[in-house]
Amino acid sequence: MKNTVFALLFACTVLALYILAGVAAPTHAAAQASRVEVSFTYTRQRGIGSNQFAVWIEDTQGRYIKTLYATRFTAAGGWQRRKQAIPQWVKQSNLAGMSKPQIDALTGPTPNGGALRYYWDGTDSAGRAVPAGEYRVFVEATLRTENRVLYTAAVKLGEKGQVTAQAQYFGSGAAERGMIGPVTVTY
Repeated sequence: MKNTVFALLFACTVLALYILAGVAAPTHAAAQASRVEVSFTYTRQRGIGSNQFAVWIEDTQGRYIKTLYATRFTAAGGWQRRKQAIPQWVKQSNLAGMSKPQIDALTGPTPNGGALRYYWDGTDSAGRAVPAGEYRVFVEATLRTENRVLYTAAVKLGEKGQVTAQAQYFGSGAAERGMIGPVTVTY
């Protein structure tokens, strides 16, 4: 019994010394250095078939890493009724293979409008840290029915910088082009 108490006390002392020496600090510092902010102004549109968007991360080979946000309507089943609702995100995220708790964790109601910010902490969808390097940030929005926009920006995780994402529009909906943008990514 005396040996067990001594061993436990020794283990706690060693752990405390590691913490005081800053051995645990690199994990926190790495997480702080890996923070990526995606920001844009969102203006809610009138009418059905609009106001759906998603923000996500991929690696340079086009492999899905993590969704930062997706509108609940599309993610919770709306994509099956409206195939044109943020189709690239639906495909890349493998939304059809996600469980309800996984979908709930990345979705929210469609915002009313204003300045929006979404953050990536440098982890994948399972919460594991990804290595430093280049990644792609995507913001896809269904502007109205078949009209959509896809913003893309490259970031270097582990470095500092700021970029404006490039927009690619699909369809002819010039009237809705003010729904999202410009998209700025700070890393």
